[in-house]
Formats: sequence, C-alpha cells, structure tokens
Amino acid sequence: MISAVAFFLLMIIGVPLAFVLGIATLLYVFSTGNLVVLQSLPSKLFNGLQNFGLVAIPMFILLGEIMNHGGITNRLIEFAKVIFGQLRGGLAYVNVVANMFLVSIIGSANAQTAVMSRVVVPAMEKEGYSRDFSTALTASASIMGPLIPPSMPFIIYGVTAGVSIGSLFLSGIIPGVLFGVAFALYIYLIAKKKNFPKSERVSWSEALKATSYVLPALTIPILVMVGITSGVFTATESAAVAAFLAFIVGAFFYRELKWRHLPDILLRTIITTSTVTFLLATSNIFGWVLNFERIPQMITNAFLYLADNQFVFLLLVNLLLLIVGMFLEGVAALILLTPILLPAATKFGVDPVHLGAIMVINLTMGLLTPPVGTVLFIASATAQVKIERLVRSLIPFLVISLAILLLITYVPWTTQWIPSMFAPQ
Repeated sequence: MISAVAFFLLMIIGVPLAFVLGIATLLYVFSTGNLVVLQSLPSKLFNGLQNFGLVAIPMFILLGEIMNHGGITNRLIEFAKVIFGQLRGGLAYVNVVANMFLVSIIGSANAQTAVMSRVVVPAMEKEGYSRDFSTALTASASIMGPLIPPSMPFIIYGVTAGVSIGSLFLSGIIPGVLFGVAFALYIYLIAKKKNFPKSERVSWSEALKATSYVLPALTIPILVMVGITSGVFTATESAAVAAFLAFIVGAFFYRELKWRHLPDILLRTIITTSTVTFLLATSNIFGWVLNFERIPQMITNAFLYLADNQFVFLLLVNLLLLIVGMFLEGVAALILLTPILLPAATKFGVDPVHLGAIMVINLTMGLLTPPVGTVLFIASATAQVKIERLVRSLIPFLVISLAILLLITYVPWTTQWIPSMFAPQ
C-alpha cells in the first residue's frame, strides 16, 4: 500500500519515471520486510538489460543523429515540395509526406514535431495557411513517427514482450501509410473549401535535380527494410550498417557532416541511450515485484471477467491505453503495461505483434492530448500557438486518428499481412 501511494504521489509531482519505479520497488521491499527480495534486486536490475535486441536502441539513435547533422532533413522537405507543392494545399501535403520521410531518420514524435514546427509551419503561414491549422497538422502527422520503421517504441515493445523486432517494424508499415492517406484525404476535402494556396509547377529539370539529390537519403531507410525482410540483417545489424552508410552520405556526398560534429553526435546518443536503458532497468525490477504480487494475473482475471470475447477485450485495451497515454509518456507506458496486458491478450487470442501496433498507436495519440501531451506542448511552444486554440484545431485529426485506430484494432490484417509475407515457412 505504501509503495502504491508513493508511486502515484511521485508521478504527480513530476519525478522521472525511472526513479519512481526504483523508489516504489525499494519501498515495497522495506515495507513488507522481504529482504530476500532485496538480495535479488541487483541481479534482476542487470538481467533485464542482457538482451541483444537492446543494442538496436543506441544504433538507431546514432543513425538519427548522423542523418540530422548530415543535411538530409531539408533535402527531404525540398523533395516533397517539388512533388506535391503544385497541388492545391500543396504545402499541407508536403507536411504529411515530409513527416513520413522523416520518421525513418528521427524516429521520435517529439523531435519530429520540433523540427517540422520550426521548418514547415512558418512556410505554410507565409503562403496563407492559418498557423493553428499548420501546427495541428504538423503535430498530428507525428503520429506516423513510431509506426514507420525504424521505430524506438517497437524496439522497446519487442524487447519487453520477447517479440521479433523485425516483424514489429513490418507491422507498422500499413498503419503508417493509412494515417498518411487519411490525412491527405482530409486535406483534399477542405482544400477547395478554404481555398488553400498552391505553388507554381516546377520544371522537369528541377524535379530530376531534387530527385537525384534525395536518392542517397532514401537509400538508408530502404537498406534497413530490405536488410530485415531479406534476412540478411537483424534489426540491430541493419541499424549499424545504415549508420555507417549515413555517415558516408552526410560526410562525402552532401558534405554537411563534419568531424567536429562527431563529439556532439556521440554525446547525444549516449545521453538518450542511458536514459532509455536506466528506465528499462528499473522497470524490470518493478515488473518483477508486480509478478511477485501476481498483479498481472489479477488484471488478466479482471479483463476476463469484464470481457467475454476478443472484441470487447480490445475495446477495453484501447480505452485503457488512451487514458494512460494522456498522463504517461509512450515509452514509459509501454515498458510498464506490456508485461501486464500481454498475458491477457494471449488468453483472448490476440497476436503479440498486433497488440504491439495497437499499443504504440494508442500511446502515440496520447502525446497529442492534455494534460501531459508532450507533442501538443512542443508544437504549441515552437509555433507559438495557444494550447486551447491548438486543441480545437486538432479535433478533426484526432477523430480521423481514432477511426484509423479502430480499423487497425479490428482488422488484424493491417498489421499482420506484411510480416506474414516474410515469416519463415
């Protein structure tokens, strides 16, 4: 009881989750007097990190940092402008398409929103779009970030659930494209109504030049996916090869990646990796205590009591995750909830890969909703739009996102078809 009260109290006052989990675990041990458990905590703390899949985390973080410093972000946006800018509402399409390109580079909805809010929102406002709409579209498009590979949340879920990271990467492709298409259709429907502007048509020579400049950047995510699907690389190995290729492209093709950038790149990679790893370590001992107290089994039984079929179970899971996503950061929630929800999902015959996609989408949508929606606050601060105005502009995109979420939830084909094509026979 003491540890539970401490857990929620520490969360409310804003203590980082890794410390919350560690402190709550220690309070449980001392309040119950179970010192035998205390002796096992150090080994449990480190055993949770002895997983080869975790090596993918620093490699993909390093890949993103190298590509950001290598000048690839602006080239992808310029390429999207050349292809889609001539349509009515062209920059709105560019916003969506550029987000789809950037997910393979940045891999973080928060970082992606910060970049796009600085680059695309001012350009859209300059051409006559309202700042509220531009910012809402930018924030909403970040939902695609954790779905299109490589994806940090999928790596975390895969390690926690013991599921193939390659299969999870593949499972996010169709959902990511569905979000992109749905947002594009919404733009198309309101473009004439709001008389969105369009850019001048570019010449064939300009289009060919933009394409030739962006091809080296596009080879990197293609390499990741082809390497994984062909079985040549594991997800971790593909990240290492892609990071090396990104260095070659940024340093010798675009010539924007300099040796002086490397200390900053490595430092940012180490800091981000350490943060995630520490969280994984403390969540492992917290999860062990939960299992010791049979909390996952109790929650599984509660789901079994409330739901008598898979349809109702998935509905309850979505409601739970949407609520949790409003208060807890996505990666933290994945680490905390996966060991709890996975046993119940297995009882109802839900594929672990399908559950992973549902969890990632739900928790990413939580980034757009108050009171703790980090993407919401980043977009508001970067684009200088008041939260209440931004929330109003986000409503149509949240409705679209909920519709796509329900489609993915109840049509497992959307997450399982591509992984099944590459599964060993």
